[in-house]
Amino acid sequence: MDSYLSKVLCCTALAFSCVAAQAEEITITDIAGREVTVEIPVERVILGEGRQVYLLGALQPEDPFASVVGWRDDLSQADPDSYARYAAKFPELEALPTFGGFKDGTFDVELAASLQPDVILMNLEAQAATEDAAYDDKLAALGIPIVYVDFREDPLEHTAPSMRLLGRLLGKEEAAEAFIEFSESQMARVSEVIEAEVENEKRPRVFVDRAGGYSEECCMSFGPGNFGEYVEIAGGINIARDIIPATFGTLSPEQIITSNPEHVVVTGGNWEAYVPNGAWVGVGPGADLDRALAKLEALTGRTAMTGIDAVETGNFHAIWHQFYNNPYYFVAIQQLAKWFHPELFSDLDPEATMQELHERFLPVAYEPGYWVTLDEQ
Repeated sequence: MDSYLSKVLCCTALAFSCVAAQAEEITITDIAGREVTVEIPVERVILGEGRQVYLLGALQPEDPFASVVGWRDDLSQADPDSYARYAAKFPELEALPTFGGFKDGTFDVELAASLQPDVILMNLEAQAATEDAAYDDKLAALGIPIVYVDFREDPLEHTAPSMRLLGRLLGKEEAAEAFIEFSESQMARVSEVIEAEVENEKRPRVFVDRAGGYSEECCMSFGPGNFGEYVEIAGGINIARDIIPATFGTLSPEQIITSNPEHVVVTGGNWEAYVPNGAWVGVGPGADLDRALAKLEALTGRTAMTGIDAVETGNFHAIWHQFYNNPYYFVAIQQLAKWFHPELFSDLDPEATMQELHERFLPVAYEPGYWVTLDEQ
């Protein structure tokens, strides 16, 4: 018996040593510049925003939710079309515990602790609220680290390091590098042409109508960041770049009319959960483009659009709002470039780029519907 017990204890010790050998404690620097110590690969993750699945889907398309033990309950409302497609393929997501947000103070620390996460992924814009409400201290006391990523505040600067960071945490470094290489090569198809061929006087004036039709007020837009930066890379002039100092802000109808944009780009999505039967333009995966086109045309009648060139020429477009909030922004930049400089990008096919993105990296099949324009009527 003593000999048998000795063998059992020996095997148990060996098993624990193997597990210990597989786990590695590292200190990483997150997108907020904080040093965070974690054990990798992480096996239990809480998503501070449901739309972080855009990142996870590209890193582990075989099962984006393999490590997820809970997530914020925003994806089903902010992007119900994507949610439905992920839920159809990965029905287990509907049983995941859901959380409120740190910014609105509805995050449940006790529930989070009960799920024993290795890490909580938070978006950078929630950092101030997280620290003000002392969520970081409460979670640290429980031994639960927060890691900040960003693909909204400064997507062009932060998406690649966020992907690398998640790749490191999940043991998916090769997948992260493959995605980043694809993204950068697709970006270069626009940036290299614009830098070589487009002088400043040939850049059209562009107004980005953020979530146009979502509310009766007009008009939300982007300053020098996010979609505002997409416009500049695609060879346009963002009319709000010198008016809105931060990434997000508002233009008055008078400012828009005075700037007289040659193109208007409305960001849209399916926001039935937020504004039922609203005037928003419902583009996105599998969208009804005839309906989207009709709603887009209706937005040209607003006071802020009075007499502007974009309405007169039909250079009035809609594009999926979530491009502002996921790592697929390079597709949006390709489509913007094609609208602004069709003569330079006749061979560029953003639709094909989006299809390749899905086929190579994402767990759900591609369905068209991500943009529409009045120019094609």
